Formats: sequence, structure tokens, C-alpha cells
Amino acid sequence: MKRSELARLAKRIVVKIGSSSITENDKISSEKIFKFASEISSLKKSGYEVILVTSGAISSGAGLLDIKRGKLTIPEKQALAAVGQTLLMNEYRECFAKLGYTVGQVLLTEDDMRHRRRFLNARNATNALLNMGVIPVINENDTVVVSEIKFGDNDSLSAHVYNLIEADLLILLSDIDGFYNNLSDPEPVYEIDRITDEIISRAGGTGSSHGTGGMITKIKAAEMIIKLGGKMIIADGNITGILTRIMKGEKVGTLFAGENVKVPGRKKWISMRKPKGTVTIDDGAVKALINGKKSLLASGIIDVTGRFDMGDIIEIVDPAFVSIAKGIVNYKSEELKIIMGKRTSEIKHILGSEYFDEVINRDDMVIM
Repeated sequence: MKRSELARLAKRIVVKIGSSSITENDKISSEKIFKFASEISSLKKSGYEVILVTSGAISSGAGLLDIKRGKLTIPEKQALAAVGQTLLMNEYRECFAKLGYTVGQVLLTEDDMRHRRRFLNARNATNALLNMGVIPVINENDTVVVSEIKFGDNDSLSAHVYNLIEADLLILLSDIDGFYNNLSDPEPVYEIDRITDEIISRAGGTGSSHGTGGMITKIKAAEMIIKLGGKMIIADGNITGILTRIMKGEKVGTLFAGENVKVPGRKKWISMRKPKGTVTIDDGAVKALINGKKSLLASGIIDVTGRFDMGDIIEIVDPAFVSIAKGIVNYKSEELKIIMGKRTSEIKHILGSEYFDEVINRDDMVIM
């Protein structure tokens, strides 16, 4: 998909707005939110489906209570999110209502994406909102989230939402106008089709005082999108009419474009999950998985790390610890440590009647 084809081919769009784009003097700006609501309304009138991922709950609470965000404890941040989320959603509700649209709040955690049934429930609810003509406004559930179930930043959340609702384009808006190879460059890179170690290295650093991310979190989101064969744009949310300009194919921001490949929904879900553990496999098993397109057997496993249960997502690495795949495991980590290196015919004798021929079935595996 070229930029000139965005208007024709990208019909379902996820727009992520960073905290810095909707705050003014450490408080949520009604004027800035209305500007984005107007642009999104214009896209809606042009026939696009728009899902909004917004930051700003903690900033909203901090601004209302006049509390500085530095050195806050996790419970204090959760409390500020509880206060700020109602204020933030009310601002969106009022701004979109002036333009004739209704919004619906969706709060997610990484745990919701991890469990397939909850993932599908979230997808169905979001699709129902879109079918009703409602604009979904999505944020991380910061009031209850802890590190174990946290996306960590809304750039990552927006990439998961892109996959959740099977969008055509993800637009990340912040105070950054794209990715630069060098700070001395007059303009950002026009298009990137592969995330290299060099790009990751140049993306180091954090964002503004209001946000939790910087360029590195955006590059990580782009890496996820590219692997799905998708499209993502980083652009400056302060530019007037930025969404309209993007959809017209203008040269603004940086476009990250993956190959136009068809990835089954289940495998997309697997590829986006955080692994609960790791298995190291020998060179023969590496060839069987990559070249032979085989399932993973216990005989090819030489090491098991982490604690996981049957049905969890685990990572598969080669002897040099290079990641080659992820998949849904059929055994607990304790069982796998007992049967690793064993032939399938030996497993029944070791574990009894409850066993599987494959540690990870090919249909439950994604090659990285």
C-alpha cells in the first residue's frame, strides 16, 4: 500500500493520541481535544471507521488535583488515573457530541489480550460499537493495572488494538514528526519496511514529562505492525489537519510498511503475545521448523527456562539464543523439563496416558 493508496485501501483506522498532544500547561486542553475530534469526525463523514487510543488519564488527574507526576508511587498513579479517566472521557464525550457523534469507553490490560476468549470478547464489543456508529475511545486500565498485566505504554497498546480490530492503518500522533536517521536531517525518513538493530539503537530515549514512551516505544510498535504485514505512520499531532493530510497521501511523518501478507487471525494473536517462558532447540529442530514447516517435538529441545502452564505462549530460540518462533505449548514447564530430548514414543511411559505427540503444533506456532 503506497501513501497515494491510503484513502482507497485503508478503511479502518486506529488513531493514537499522545498525552503531549492534548495537554496545555500541565492540564488537559479542551481546545486540543476538540481539534482532534473535528478531524476524526471529518474522516467519519468520508466513510472511514476510526478507533481512538488515547493517553492522558494520569495527566488529567494530576492536573485536576494539582499534583506533580514526578516520583509518584504506583497506587498514587492508579488513583490519579481513576480521577483523570472520568475527566478525560467527559472531554471527549462533550467534544464529539458537538459534532454529532457518540463515544464509548473501552479499558484494556495486556491480560485481556493474553487470553484468547477475552481477546475475542473485546473484539466483538469494539466491532459492535463501530456497527452502532459509536467511536471507541480506548485506554489502558491504569487504575487496576500492575507490571505483570501492563502494556507499558500506549504505543504498544495501539499496536495491540490494531491487531484486535483488524485495522488497515495505525497512526501514532505525538509531538514527534517522524523517525530521523540523524538529528541533522532536515526531514524524517519517508518510509521504512524493516526494523533493524541500527534503527532500534537510534530510537533510544524517553518521551515528554506527560508520556511513558518516546521514539523507542513507537519503533517497537512499528516492529509488531510490520510483522503482521500492516501499515503504521508516526506524525506530529500539532500539525493542523494532520489526519486529513495523511489520508490524502501527503508526505508527512514516517510510514512503516510491512509486506502485504495474509496472516491467520490466530497466528496474529500468538505473534503479539508476551511469552511466559523459553525453550532452546537444537540445529536439527531449527531446520525442521523453518525449512520443513514441522511441529516442535520434545526430542529437539535442549533447555527449558521460565515457568508456564499448558496453553501459555512460549518463545523458541536456537542454540545461539536467537528467537525463531513463538507458539502455544501443550505441556507445563515442569513436564517439559522431564521429557525434553526424549522421543515421542518414550513420553507416554514417562508421563502416563496424558500426553501430546507435539510440544507445539505447527498450527499454533508463528515463525519469527
